[in-house]
Amino acid sequence: MASRVAASSARSLGRLNASSTAFLLCDIQEKFRPGIHAFECLVQVAQKMSKASRILKIPLIVTEQYSKGLGHTVEEIDIAHASLVDDKSRFSMFTPSVAKKLEELQIRSVVLYGIESHVCVLQTCLELMDNNYDVHVLADGVSSMNYPEIDVALRRMADGGAHVVSSESVLFQITNDSKHPDFKAISSLVKEFQPAARQNKLLFRQAPTTAQL
Repeated sequence: MASRVAASSARSLGRLNASSTAFLLCDIQEKFRPGIHAFECLVQVAQKMSKASRILKIPLIVTEQYSKGLGHTVEEIDIAHASLVDDKSRFSMFTPSVAKKLEELQIRSVVLYGIESHVCVLQTCLELMDNNYDVHVLADGVSSMNYPEIDVALRRMADGGAHVVSSESVLFQITNDSKHPDFKAISSLVKEFQPAARQNKLLFRQAPTTAQL
């Protein structure tokens, strides 16, 4: 009973434990590159999370939306170590293959990032929560073609019970202690991506200028 109460409390507070967490990368594919707001910032966060998944030994699950027509995950992101790369037609990542893999890995919490925030990411988030997963959405790692959709989607997910967080916050929450065996590696990784983080238009958003439209 006590362990079940503790698990429920951890979910409600949004605590992350590496042994029961997976990273979910949603549809960051080549054909979307020209149209997605701040696409390169999105890619940089996904690169960081991919490297972190290797360091922390956290499963990485990747989906691709109709890859035959839309291409595969962009080559800058290393997904060679992914536990699953699933080609899908439905918008949500929570396909039968992904659901099975999460169950096999005994995952309770997921860190979600990718595109589009108001379509595939939102539907994935809601479906995961409906299946009792604790969902952490990266505010610096989701985007859409239409700039205003991002905040609308983040509010909708937060209202539904998701935790809207940043990639750096997630990584330090998982390590938790400077004595963690992977702390130095994660700290170095964060420093590596710090220049990109300071320029991340998904965190430091402002209305696009006429020239950007």
